[in-house]
Amino acid sequence: MTPADHALPLPLRALAPAKINLGLFVGPKREDSRHELVSVMQSISFADELTLEHAPAGAERDEVVCPGVAGENLAARALELFRGATAWDEGWVRLTIDKRVPVAAGLGGGSADAAAALRLASAASGLGDEDLLLLLAGELGADVPAQVSPGRWLATGAGELLEVLPDPVSPFGVLVLAQATGLSTAEVYATADRLACLPAVCPLGMPFRAPPAIGGPRTGDLAHDAFFLAERRQALRRALELGAALPGEADLLHNDLQEAAVALCPAVGQALEQAGEVGAEVAFVSGSGPTVVGLFARANGLARAQRAAAGLAGREPPPVAAVPVDASFAGVQRPRT
Repeated sequence: MTPADHALPLPLRALAPAKINLGLFVGPKREDSRHELVSVMQSISFADELTLEHAPAGAERDEVVCPGVAGENLAARALELFRGATAWDEGWVRLTIDKRVPVAAGLGGGSADAAAALRLASAASGLGDEDLLLLLAGELGADVPAQVSPGRWLATGAGELLEVLPDPVSPFGVLVLAQATGLSTAEVYATADRLACLPAVCPLGMPFRAPPAIGGPRTGDLAHDAFFLAERRQALRRALELGAALPGEADLLHNDLQEAAVALCPAVGQALEQAGEVGAEVAFVSGSGPTVVGLFARANGLARAQRAAAGLAGREPPPVAAVPVDASFAGVQRPRT
């Protein structure tokens, strides 16, 4: 059979779910200027929608249309890399992104779009297995590989080394509190280094102490040592390997970048307080921020997150209630009619 036998006819659509970080522990900077890290990346139902179709007659290249978002789009780079790696030459395409996940928000929205573009190009061409898509995703950015097949991943390296974790047996509710403006990831990391943001607080301000026997955080910069990162990786794996909704230990949900995000955007601190006031059992900054997520892990989590969002009506941007999702949520399909 030829690749054309596996290709799906255009147009095609796919959802690109945002991710939240269930714990984010940062290590030293590597030679490629990325930081070592340990984190659990969890896809949620808050998602962009992408549609791939034939480009209009006369087009001279692939087009990416993303209303409301200016500048270069990572999804365009994803299409370019895919064509280069597979020699796909069946005509130019147009990729339209219905953008719902805010940019520069710590939710991996741009990375999710790039990963969805790879899935769509693979389906449309019949080319490229998951190994190739993961390889290309790694060239696009540290957050992209975990979103090629959305779900729950234990990420190490700079985010490109992935270990699949079971999906949560019991779904939980997620309250997403974005900000009107984004934060530069590079600036957050630089600020964290400058502030020497050590893990001194965990969600909702409870005191936290790193276990001293396993190599606690270094002083003078952001980075934990390798022993501490290894312990956090093992602890997160143990906590979630049987499909628990969330780790039982609150300190595993700590985000090393939270203090820097608050310093750069004081409204983040207000959002953390708001999440607690409307009933979130735990609240923290996702990724490099400035988005705050509140989690509702007890019974009826989604309904409680929805009530919490309603309780913050009038807030801008509007609160969003979501749940964890797996790869089936983001599968390539024919467009809805």
